[in-house]
Amino acid sequence: MSGARAWTMAALVTALAGAGPAGAGAAAGAPIQDNSFLIEEAYNQESRVVQHISTWTRFEPGGEHAFAFTEEWPLAGQRHQLSYTIPLESRSEGGSRVAGLSDVAIHYRYQWLGMGEARLAVAPRLTLVLPTGDADRSLGAGAGGVEANLPLSFELSSRLVTHTNAGLSYTGEARGAAARRGWNLGQSLVWLALPGLNPLIELAWERSEAVGEGARDREESLLVSPGLRWAHDFSGGLQIVPGLAVPIGIGPSRGDSAVLLYLSFEHGF
Repeated sequence: MSGARAWTMAALVTALAGAGPAGAGAAAGAPIQDNSFLIEEAYNQESRVVQHISTWTRFEPGGEHAFAFTEEWPLAGQRHQLSYTIPLESRSEGGSRVAGLSDVAIHYRYQWLGMGEARLAVAPRLTLVLPTGDADRSLGAGAGGVEANLPLSFELSSRLVTHTNAGLSYTGEARGAAARRGWNLGQSLVWLALPGLNPLIELAWERSEAVGEGARDREESLLVSPGLRWAHDFSGGLQIVPGLAVPIGIGPSRGDSAVLLYLSFEHGF
């Protein structure tokens, strides 16, 4: 996995950042709770509330682009949530532009802890990654995969919230490529400066390696990302949340950078 490809996956995970009880159905001016970027939050969708999330990321060096659209739905209440992510990628390769659909992901998340006004929330997620991209054009892995992530969210105070992630992934063997396994860790701190205006900083680490006897192919990325999100509440329960982040590579990712734009629409149904 190239550095830029790792960033693309980070952008996809960004779109999974968990939808929570604040938003549509909440009182106007309620704190933003469900709109992080690289780190997944442990909040499922409230009953009869749906969220549509779009992220666009431009990576440097290389000028690659990644777009991901995620839609999150409660399943018979807040305890269970189903969602899907559709990623698109665009890059220059061999002097020409390659663009198209990458690997679609389907997610299930269980609200283990954190219903209501609890300070601690835990919501394990299991994801099935479908090989919908054209691997011959470097759009997708060429094989299906699974991911498991454990997000934990905790309110440190009325002004500070922290989110912690730990996860595993496995991608099957593809034509000309070995199977891969991976690990990820993440941490964020969100400052509730105002109910509708939150600066935040996120730290995301990911490592993957080829599986098999004698396999030595390893990739690692480490990103620190300052960001800002703000909310607009409308009559009828619609909440729109734009956001902006500037991920910066450190350690094994030194020299990489990106601009990430986020947009969420949340409403009742």
